[in-house]
Amino acid sequence: MSIVADHPLKDSLTGLPDLPWPLLQAIAAVADASLGQIAERLRDATIPYIGSSALIIFTEDCTGRPQKKAGAEEIISRVSITELEALRAVVSDETPWFGEADLAGRNRPVLAVKYSPSNAILVITDPKPTSPEPDAGLTVVEYLWRLTARRIQERVTDAPPSYLLESRAASAERVRVTAELTDLHSTTLEILLAALRASALDNAAARSTVTGLAAKALVELRTLSDRTTDSVKEPVARAFERLRDDLRPLTRFSGIEVEFIEPPLNGRALPGEVAHAARAVVRGLVLAMMEQPHVSRVRTQWDCDGENLLINVRDDGRGSLDADAPSIARLDRRVQALNGQLRMDVMPGWGADIFVSLPLDLPARPAEDVAGWNLAARELEVLQHLAAGERNRLIASTLGISENTVKFHVRNLFRKLDVGSRTEAIALAHRHGLR
Repeated sequence: MSIVADHPLKDSLTGLPDLPWPLLQAIAAVADASLGQIAERLRDATIPYIGSSALIIFTEDCTGRPQKKAGAEEIISRVSITELEALRAVVSDETPWFGEADLAGRNRPVLAVKYSPSNAILVITDPKPTSPEPDAGLTVVEYLWRLTARRIQERVTDAPPSYLLESRAASAERVRVTAELTDLHSTTLEILLAALRASALDNAAARSTVTGLAAKALVELRTLSDRTTDSVKEPVARAFERLRDDLRPLTRFSGIEVEFIEPPLNGRALPGEVAHAARAVVRGLVLAMMEQPHVSRVRTQWDCDGENLLINVRDDGRGSLDADAPSIARLDRRVQALNGQLRMDVMPGWGADIFVSLPLDLPARPAEDVAGWNLAARELEVLQHLAAGERNRLIASTLGISENTVKFHVRNLFRKLDVGSRTEAIALAHRHGLR
């Protein structure tokens, strides 16, 4: 519900002239915002208190679009995940941090605030107090940021299946773009190295210096590719540790013991949206179990069979958990959004035992689902590899064809699918279950 200046409730509150209506309207705008609007709404809300050239939110809740930005185009179009990760490492807690940081290619003054529950960070570039009381203004900005970060968590938790599919498509495309840039620049630098090593160049000192710089650039470029890949996948052990951190306050204050059975350390890394959904589902199940009388212990266990994340949550109550309860139904919908399954066994006198299976890959559908595209067998193979986030070189190697042949098939796919980019092709493939 939005609070607007002409709301009928306001007319009935004329005896309260000190109500901060602009702030209340800003809070309502942030609360109502979609994930795509939330950075712009937050910037509008904070400008009366702290001016800025740009506002950036960096959050792991949205695996496909971890950055949410508003403000100067020359900043929001160039800021990188690597820069934001470096800044987040400097900000140790939720205390506002003022300083200078490399953002969008150059050093800038920034205000940064972390939100510990999700490890998200708010970055305001070129901050300038605009409130008559700067300390009070900063407190308001901190409050608005906490509200926004929590709202992002809620929005992602309640996201429809289409958003989750789009998120995975965007993640795969980000990996692909980075991989192709790595190939391009690696080739360029390797040619540069070969030229500088040539005996025809007699300036040994210049050759040695430039060789060292180019070699260093190659290492940094490979490191950037690895970081991008890591940002869309999360080791299962780390994902489980984050779940333990989320539930730690409950174990401390509820008086109910929560037992954690660790997943294998060598389990397959989880796609970001699977890891996030798994934590949300387990949190919801544990809370639902704790609301029952006569529960003293809840056990949660994760495992991975290479294709699925397997979750088991069990309590020692009297078996009063209702499988038709709205909270359980909401969690079941969340599981189904990722093509998973939730099974619940309630045993009177023995408690509830809930099993959840979340596939780590999107399911492949029968070929007849895409028969209308009139794809040749090889074109369909190339599309499946594209949907998995693979770059041209890897596709060529896997299929035993040249990169030029892969590019030829990709052009044909664009024409037959009526799309204009790899991103659109990947999203369309994912909507039809191809992976």
